[in-house]
Amino acid sequence: MIKVVSSAERHTSNKGWIHSEFSFAFKDYDDPANAHFGSLLAHNDNQLEPNQGLHEHPHHDLEIVTYVVEGTLHHQDSLGNHADLQAGSVQVMSAGTGIQHSETNPLEDGSVRFLQVWLLPQQAGLQPAWDAKHYPREFRLNRLLPIVSGRGEEGTLTVNEDAAMYVSALETGQELHYPQPNERRTHLYVLSGHAELDIGEERFRLGPGDAARIRGSHDLRIRGTGSGEDAELVLIDLP
Repeated sequence: MIKVVSSAERHTSNKGWIHSEFSFAFKDYDDPANAHFGSLLAHNDNQLEPNQGLHEHPHHDLEIVTYVVEGTLHHQDSLGNHADLQAGSVQVMSAGTGIQHSETNPLEDGSVRFLQVWLLPQQAGLQPAWDAKHYPREFRLNRLLPIVSGRGEEGTLTVNEDAAMYVSALETGQELHYPQPNERRTHLYVLSGHAELDIGEERFRLGPGDAARIRGSHDLRIRGTGSGEDAELVLIDLP
């Protein structure tokens, strides 16, 4: 199964202080036919205006991954964690039995863009936990850099799910090869720039906000295209 979801097919939520593009049913976007992709429950591309934020609110039994694309995001939670997350930072929050958190833009000018991903954990009722790490651009340049894993990959943040998340800054003309494991799901998302995705004899051209949902066992070849701008990519491997 290969399905390309264009940027225009996402659900747009614009409240003025926050602009969000929802890839799956979320909040005011109710679509039972587009509720999830395997254990991937939410995939929200958010832009938060200066001095605005998602104020303290609760979660439980979710694995929440946040990737800061541009700007600075301030995190605070009921476990006592505080952090200013710069572009290239990733945080993982295991909500478990319950956690409260806020995500705000602390700057007077300039918005913050961040991707938020929700995964269903393998087990409910876990102890809540939080962690974060910064990955400089050179670490992800022309490679798929693993940043989150439920399989204990070195250098990654841990989630309680058999899933992995990768990021890449792919220069024009450079190519990545990703052999999809047997009968797995792959969600490929273009944050910015342009890329070509080759799967067998099929070729798909992807631009900002486009995504490919792939299930099965395929050899994926991803090539940076466009006029010199890197293709910023996020790839999520799921059962």
